[in-house]
Amino acid sequence: MRESSSLGDRVYQALKKDIITGVFQSGEPLSEKLLARRYRGSRTPVREAAVRLQAENLLRVVPNRGYFVKHITVNELIELYEYRAALEGACAELAAQKGADQTVLEELARVGEVHFQQDDRASYEAFIVADTAFHIGLAQLTRNQLLLQAVRDVRCQMERIMYAAMDLQYYGESPAHEHAGVLEAIRDRDPLRARQLIQEHIFISKDKVLQLASNSRVL
Repeated sequence: MRESSSLGDRVYQALKKDIITGVFQSGEPLSEKLLARRYRGSRTPVREAAVRLQAENLLRVVPNRGYFVKHITVNELIELYEYRAALEGACAELAAQKGADQTVLEELARVGEVHFQQDDRASYEAFIVADTAFHIGLAQLTRNQLLLQAVRDVRCQMERIMYAAMDLQYYGESPAHEHAGVLEAIRDRDPLRARQLIQEHIFISKDKVLQLASNSRVL
């Protein structure tokens, strides 16, 4: 039983990564046979992984037809960014209320100032990792496990969006200055400013992504 569970987790993690990073494109059909061969497992762990990924809105399971990588609609993008603004705004506010160790803030500042080179996929992939670490790091400052898990979950969708944008040769601008402003507000123990700045940061990203999505089927 433990070995079966381990195999199921391995297939789930591998398929999830391939969807997020764009190995499998939005709307692409995926057969159980193909996935079982790719991940060196049987169809049972593939089915288990598909159920979990459907619950995470990454995969669509169609009876008698198979699996399809889930499209992200414009309305879903809007809802995702509204959710992020509410969630991460609450995280920033709570972090500022509780305060944070200076060493932790300095480490987050280093992560948050990671830049990337335009049209350089490797540097942008490194930036995606750093950006996720920054936002999860902010959530960790709340010392609230429910908020932290919610931010971890939403980052999966955000990473998928960032990889899709990169496939369209869109890299955007570095958010290092915006990240620094949020950390400064937390350092100053200013909850309302911390909330405002992280929400402004999220809505700037939202406007750019919505403009990109209106001209693309990649998402």
